[in-house]
Amino acid sequence: MLFDYKFHKDTAITNSATSTQMSFSPDLQRDPTFFVGKLNKKIPFREAISALHDVVVSDLRFKPKDKTEYKEWVAEQEKLWLSDYMAEFQIEEVKKRLAEVRGELDQVYKEKNRVLGPFNTAKKTYFDYLYQKDKDAWFVLDPVITVHPDEVFFECFSQDESTYGKLSSSYNVFTEINEFKCGTTNIDYSAALYNEFQKIRDYKDTEFKIDPSGFEALTTNEEVYKEEKIDLPDSWVRGFLQVSSAMTLPATTFDLHPMDIFSICQFLRRFKEKKGPRALRFILEPGKPIQAVFEPWYETLTFHRSIYIGPESKTIRIWGRRRLLILERLIPIAKNFRVVLLGNGLPSFYIADLGDMAFTLGLSGWTTNDWSRAGNFDLMAPRGHVDLMTQEKVFNTLKETWFGTTAELSKKLNLDTATISTSLTSYTQAGRVIYDLNLGLYRVRELTQDPLDMKQLRFSSPQEEKADKLISEGKVKIDYDIKNDVLNIQGKIKENNYTYKTEAFIDKDQRLIDGNCQCSFYQANGLRQGPCEHILATRMMINRK
Repeated sequence: MLFDYKFHKDTAITNSATSTQMSFSPDLQRDPTFFVGKLNKKIPFREAISALHDVVVSDLRFKPKDKTEYKEWVAEQEKLWLSDYMAEFQIEEVKKRLAEVRGELDQVYKEKNRVLGPFNTAKKTYFDYLYQKDKDAWFVLDPVITVHPDEVFFECFSQDESTYGKLSSSYNVFTEINEFKCGTTNIDYSAALYNEFQKIRDYKDTEFKIDPSGFEALTTNEEVYKEEKIDLPDSWVRGFLQVSSAMTLPATTFDLHPMDIFSICQFLRRFKEKKGPRALRFILEPGKPIQAVFEPWYETLTFHRSIYIGPESKTIRIWGRRRLLILERLIPIAKNFRVVLLGNGLPSFYIADLGDMAFTLGLSGWTTNDWSRAGNFDLMAPRGHVDLMTQEKVFNTLKETWFGTTAELSKKLNLDTATISTSLTSYTQAGRVIYDLNLGLYRVRELTQDPLDMKQLRFSSPQEEKADKLISEGKVKIDYDIKNDVLNIQGKIKENNYTYKTEAFIDKDQRLIDGNCQCSFYQANGLRQGPCEHILATRMMINRK
């Protein structure tokens, strides 16, 4: 997916003995968005923005050792070994000729190394320089920054697209706010800024600026603009949409003391597993300290500072635990960590309470299963039928204040909360609204300037398309009942001369909280990759009826 970026200048930080100026250059192609203020919480902001950088450069995908040169050497040696073996059966003249040919070949190799040596050295030096001095040539997925009436927040993805980071800074983080205009923009976030961030000190005045001058300069032809066309992978865009959808799903929530997070990180630093299983298991007993079990050693850490206050006992396993080391830098400045678990093998969120800031770390089910492939969580979100006029009315009302809860919007518009949730879910899946997991409200956040091609993004997995086809062909029959405010839908679906029996459980907010099916997709994956087409068709059918 091709995006056009146009920047007034490079993002930069200027340091002196008494002050630091941080100037982020926004995308001029988008609606004017700017912010100018002076930092009050300098050190906490430095640590938090550095942790966000750790998300940007994170890449834990398995990288096999490059054996190309070794295989080439072995291929050449096999020829030499074979010639030596055959020479033992030849006359002296052949042996002599073989030695001459080998000598000539050595001279050819030496000449090749002499001619290509400077080129290979220069090439290696060039790429080493790029990696050390100009990492922007390697990392092109710039963060998204949003200015709201109450806070400024950054969002980004890791290189392997399995880790999501969001840093929210309320206006209490700043001592002076000169001017701002709400909106969302992509910023030119140079990787070299990380080293500059480390120079922020308490004794220096630090100015934070999303540069508004870039927009003023549009009226002249005298400025030189930096233009970029970045072909972002569809997975990057879809990952943002899946994160927003996953945040709205039912979850198990508990608090961990910063020292408990330190204990987890310390254990991961001390021990490196060589074989599976590699899960981290949280044992939750009401009124008792939370426990964490590390597999495959089955070592148990008991967090006496953190008591689980949930209504029932649970054991939840998560994978990709080494990504939690991103939280290390936040431990000294964090007051508390809130853990949000969607279920076994499902995404998890960790919200660091930094006082006037909050850092949200979102992890996909496991490292190699990035957010784009982690599951169709948008299919599990509220999916009632709301007409387009009502949806636009809800969105426009939200945009008046830029953020709000479903209850507040319901009161303003005199609509039920289910209608509000369904409407906002549609805009969440379109990249125009984000759910703030920390504060429990919705915020306007236009991920792109131009509308997204939702068909291209929506059907990266064919489940919903298949479900719609099953319904249109009349192969779905359902029955339902309601118990404890949960809608239980039982379905019978005929497909390929076989009848699948399904169940789907829907809560009061129209969210799919559980389900089961007899098909092979569900038997292999459960709900870890979203519902199968049969569960989805069962759910969609209730709306048709």
